[in-house]
Amino acid sequence: MVAITGMGVVTPMGIGVHALWNGLLAGRSNVIDLGTRGESWANLTVPVAFVAPELGPDVIDPIRARRLDRCQSLAVIAAAEAWTQAGAPEVERDRLAVVIGSGTGGIQTLLDQDDVLEKSGARRVSPRTVPMLMANAAAAQISIEYGAGAGVFTPVSACAAGAEAVAMGMRLIDGDEADVVIVGGAEAAIMPFTLAAFAQTQALAKPTRALDELSRPFDLNRSGFVLGEGSGVLVLESERHAAARHAPIIAHIAGFGISSDAHHLTAPDPTGAGQIRAMAMAVRRSGLQPGDVDHINCHATGTAVGDRSEAAAIRAVFGEQVPVTAPKASIGHLFGGAGAVETIITALTIQTGIIPPTKNLDDADPELMLDVVTTERSMPVAAAVSNSFGFGGQNVALLLSAS
Repeated sequence: MVAITGMGVVTPMGIGVHALWNGLLAGRSNVIDLGTRGESWANLTVPVAFVAPELGPDVIDPIRARRLDRCQSLAVIAAAEAWTQAGAPEVERDRLAVVIGSGTGGIQTLLDQDDVLEKSGARRVSPRTVPMLMANAAAAQISIEYGAGAGVFTPVSACAAGAEAVAMGMRLIDGDEADVVIVGGAEAAIMPFTLAAFAQTQALAKPTRALDELSRPFDLNRSGFVLGEGSGVLVLESERHAAARHAPIIAHIAGFGISSDAHHLTAPDPTGAGQIRAMAMAVRRSGLQPGDVDHINCHATGTAVGDRSEAAAIRAVFGEQVPVTAPKASIGHLFGGAGAVETIITALTIQTGIIPPTKNLDDADPELMLDVVTTERSMPVAAAVSNSFGFGGQNVALLLSAS
């Protein structure tokens, strides 16, 4: 078990943990019609996304921002909030590590500089392109900023990357390779190319409703997910290290489970077998029993096959009575950032005793048979699971606890 002592986010709700939490409870969202941005956007089948705020000079130094891909900027801003909340812990350089996951890394830089190459020639490509497009650049930037010498790691496991980073942070601390680990995930992939590509997979929600009603996990009339962008970063510490400096503890990572479906590159195993293994493993590692889990933060993207396989897996491990919620209805699918942001949401649920509502659930799919929270629910939450499942059949379940 490791302690969470700091958390930071940038999401479509705004900058900072308070903006995220207050937005979830208020039922807000920031879904944007991108069709007005130009011809390449207007021609998209689904020109819609959950967009994080612009990063002004009050948030990040403009000179630094020009040297970072947006994905990296989101991560370093989230890390700054998390590190400050943790009280900037004093830790030896070789006992501090960083793990920041991403699904696509600096894809905006990659696509922008490819356009430069095509239009203006090779000599006009920025010399900063490589360090801006590297998937590990966000983790590396954070490691440099905070002097982390115990290792810098980057899970690139699609939509499970942020959650896998949290699990890896726990492994590093439990294995006595670090006392403090900065963990999280980041994604900024809202580009015509990526939206077009995901639309071709038939995974995106069909634009047949009001924008803020398109993402509707568990609803009978769901049609897919809506892309989002953002970053979540947490500071994890060993219990010993946190206690020695009298650090306030927000919640604990008590267990994790990682599995693979070995089934299909883009579709989950419809039986939910891999997800069952991940959740059961997280419970087993925590030393708890399934009946001790009070709440589940679901991956729940709003695809028919994804929601059904997850619901089947939840019922198999926990039964039908455990309350669940699906934040992607409010913030979109943040891909590599999703698992970390939703770990933070789960920690806040434990800390506050409030389960945030799932938006847009007007007609629950009767096949799912879950207790989906649709209005803010106050109840003690001593233990909760956060699920993240990614393309490639990658499954990560994190079990958080109050103590």
